[in-house]
Amino acid sequence: MPMEFLLFGLLAVLLVFMIFNTRKRTKQMKADQEEKATKTVPGAKVLLQGGIYGTIVAYDPDDLDTPALVEIAPGTIIDVHSQAILRVVEPKDAVVDVPADEVVEEQVADESIAPAVETPEETRARLERDADDK
Repeated sequence: MPMEFLLFGLLAVLLVFMIFNTRKRTKQMKADQEEKATKTVPGAKVLLQGGIYGTIVAYDPDDLDTPALVEIAPGTIIDVHSQAILRVVEPKDAVVDVPADEVVEEQVADESIAPAVETPEETRARLERDADDK
């Protein structure tokens, strides 16, 4: 008989723990959603669920069934569900676009460990040699 009371007590403790843990997680999720809703304004950079970065063009935080308009490239605007917006990208998270003419190549100190750069013809020839070897 005492073992049954011990098991019921353990079950009660686990249930209380689950209830408090769920309430805490629910509050945190609600706070995160409210923060996202306040930061999601036209002009804000966002990350979508599919990994696409874009800029909010139009978003209605009151009617979440209305699609948000997100510009993913200059002149390319897509409709997405409001829940497809994963998060608002802060400036520290932003992807920096560097023009191709400003890219600086790193030089390797030891040329013997530098990666070999092949031309397309060299790559084709190497692949043909590898295929012949097999």
